[in-house]
Amino acid sequence: MTLSRRQFFMLAGTSTAGALLLSPLQAFYAKRTLAAGPYGALQSDPMGVLDLPAGFSYVRLSETGQTMTDGYKVPGGHDGMGAFSGANGNTILIRNHELSPTSSNGLGAPNSKKYDTQGRGGTTTLVVSPNRTLISHYGSLAGTYRNCAGGATPWGSWLSCEESFETGNKKHGYVFEVPSSATGFVTPVALTAMGRFNHEAAAVDPNTGYVYLTEDRGDGLLYRFVPNSRNNLSAGGTLYALRITTRPQANTTTGFTVGQAFAVDWVRITNPDPSTDTVRVEGFNLGAAKFARGEGIFYGNGDIYFSCTSGGSAGLGQIWRYTPATETLRLYIEPNNAGILDFPDNIVVAPNGDLFLCEDGGGTDCIVGITPSGALYKFARNALNTNEFAGVCFSSNGQTMFVNMQTPGITFAIWGPW
Repeated sequence: MTLSRRQFFMLAGTSTAGALLLSPLQAFYAKRTLAAGPYGALQSDPMGVLDLPAGFSYVRLSETGQTMTDGYKVPGGHDGMGAFSGANGNTILIRNHELSPTSSNGLGAPNSKKYDTQGRGGTTTLVVSPNRTLISHYGSLAGTYRNCAGGATPWGSWLSCEESFETGNKKHGYVFEVPSSATGFVTPVALTAMGRFNHEAAAVDPNTGYVYLTEDRGDGLLYRFVPNSRNNLSAGGTLYALRITTRPQANTTTGFTVGQAFAVDWVRITNPDPSTDTVRVEGFNLGAAKFARGEGIFYGNGDIYFSCTSGGSAGLGQIWRYTPATETLRLYIEPNNAGILDFPDNIVVAPNGDLFLCEDGGGTDCIVGITPSGALYKFARNALNTNEFAGVCFSSNGQTMFVNMQTPGITFAIWGPW
């Protein structure tokens, strides 16, 4: 039968640990329960693209190869994305493109607007009406490498992160800022004080203006950037890495219990812009904790949630929760079951309080929801191919989810009975 949201909470239980500590037989049945979730079972899409619960609909907004408003083609490699309020109830989306110099379907732009003429990555901006029609789409950042994820700022800009440490005509491995008000290509400025490493994503604590940054490496760190001038990242600042005070140089892949709180502090990175890839090495030598492929990160409800794509004893992924107010870190989710969660990547805290995760695992990938009680469920399934979801975010009124299918490169709007 189709469960109501309230019934799902009751059956899932109120304990995160209780939702996760399953025997093999229980896990088998949990897969069936999780597949239904609080919105009901996923329905097969007659178009063979996106399976959703009954009552939910989607529209394809912007796809690789289409001609944009500025005359250039929509590039490939759709990845991280942020949503911002625009005029007349419109939503402005800023979308990353994870493309290398050798990638096909690169982002076209005048050379004068590129950070590096060899770079084929960057961002595009979409303007979407309240009834979820595309008004315009155009390039907004060009000439960068492998713009994987990023993060929205409280002051209305997108932080686009390079997951690269290459050197072309210029050094790469930086964060770039793109205002949501930009109506064309911005002048690219590498925010070098925020570190040069394999950046993945960023989240801003609106209470302090601090920026938290993930690093997509098996031995990556979690960073905090303290700006010299709040809301003005180009004015520089200081980069730190998280240390678990009772476990210096911790490897967080295994050995942590879901829900247990650990006190943390932060070690200062003295050379955030090195010529070789040593930022994480410096931090670890100072006692910082290692995280297995830190990817999506998001601020919500006073906490910073971030995913470790290959963390956990089974190497299938973890979600961590850091609380700035108390300087504590907790392992939030570690199912160790690919049927429940398989390589979580981008993450968002939805207006209704649930977390949504984009899977980047083997086989069929899903958008996975997590209720505030810690119960997991499947919200959407890629019925088109085995490529990842990315860039999940919500309109300011909470009525529309936006998400990308990285390949062949499709941006969707999804709505229904939230």
